Amino acid sequence: MKANGTKRKIFNDAVDLLAGAEEVSAPENGIRMLPIDSIRPFRKHPFRLYEGERLEDMVESIREHGVLNPVIVWQEGDGYEMLAGHNRQMAGKLAGLAEIPAIVKTDLTEEEAYVYVIETNVIQRGFAELLPSEKAAVLAERYEKVSSQGRRNDILEEIARLNGQDMAGTCGHDVHRLKSRDAVGEEYGMTGRNIARYMRVQQLEEPLKERLDEGTLPLVAAVDLSYLSGKEQKVVSGLVEKGKIRLDAKTAKCVRGMAGSVTEKRVLETLDGGRGKKDSAGKPIKLPADVYERYFAGVKPADVAGIVEEALAAWFGKGRDTDVPGGRDREAG
Repeated sequence: MKANGTKRKIFNDAVDLLAGAEEVSAPENGIRMLPIDSIRPFRKHPFRLYEGERLEDMVESIREHGVLNPVIVWQEGDGYEMLAGHNRQMAGKLAGLAEIPAIVKTDLTEEEAYVYVIETNVIQRGFAELLPSEKAAVLAERYEKVSSQGRRNDILEEIARLNGQDMAGTCGHDVHRLKSRDAVGEEYGMTGRNIARYMRVQQLEEPLKERLDEGTLPLVAAVDLSYLSGKEQKVVSGLVEKGKIRLDAKTAKCVRGMAGSVTEKRVLETLDGGRGKKDSAGKPIKLPADVYERYFAGVKPADVAGIVEEALAAWFGKGRDTDVPGGRDREAG
């Protein structure tokens, strides 16, 4: 029970901080004023930082009121890593601050530190607001949590059976009785099929994640490319940067078939010298002006294709979750 208690404590600490509690307890070393430049970003920080008007508003608020809620940092040796407060730190620097209030955590595992990073961002920004790669990071972490709980409960039940005890009703919930993907999907209103897709995105190299977030790489294509090695993904990214291939769903599926032997030469030869098949770019779909205005007013053109794709995936995926992308599934965040 100790591990679960620690996770609940971590989560509650994060909730208190982001809820703006007037008095925040710092159970380990208290709230310290740290040099703002002494805190480095978390090593696996999967979230984009604020920019534009949102960042400017935060800078102005800090200039006027200071940093009201302390950041959370993880101390290892003589250094600090940011767990919660990357945007406050950046805005504080722009506002001219030399120090920032911080709660210092010293007894965390890397897994527990990552819980802070994920959960505080979801609380602060909301899941729907996250970019696709950010959603992937959240879903992978939640999937790991549910999977681990399931394995733990299975062990407890086995021990109980061996000792002739009845474990019925002692687990507190039935999540472990469901498939892990479906359990996470219920939390976010997504199908198990889509959960599997997003978790595959975690296997992408950063350049491809950026294209996914920008809307220039469809989710289904991202899933196919996630089965390539990191080195092979870099080859594909390089070809895209040079304008030699276009990453649509058909091209990505073709390249996935080369997994293990992807080279520039082979990709270009297979895709007809980089031009691909004539129909590889897909066929345009025209929407009536009133429909476009109703659903896509103010939406960047690059984002429209991704929204339509997700809507279609959700529509055709209802009741058909058996068509989960093949190959190895991600088991850990």
